[in-house]
Amino acid sequence: VQLVESGGGLVQAGGSLRLSCAASGSTFSINHMGWYRQAPGKQRELVAAMDSDGGYTNYADSVKGRFTISGDNAKNTMYLQMNSLKPEDTAVYYCNAVTWAGGYAYWGQGTQVTVSS
Repeated sequence: VQLVESGGGLVQAGGSLRLSCAASGSTFSINHMGWYRQAPGKQRELVAAMDSDGGYTNYADSVKGRFTISGDNAKNTMYLQMNSLKPEDTAVYYCNAVTWAGGYAYWGQGTQVTVSS
């Protein structure tokens, strides 16, 4: 499984961005996917996750009501719509996929999101 993120950038506080994660390879093996982020000097943390059919979603408390995770199975792409962005949302955002068998985790290269105050 290969994952490629896009959509990061610089935005002012209160603005919006949409991140995309395009999956390729053995996408049929994916059980669930998610978005993580890592700010400088901090540990990587879960932002949002969903199962392969989108029936289950989970969000970090810090982004509930502002971020929405979704997917398009026909395009093998996952999205993260981020609204009402805050400076504390500044981080490198990573796409993650975990397989059914073995629970193997795959990661994208990351995309930088910077929110200015």
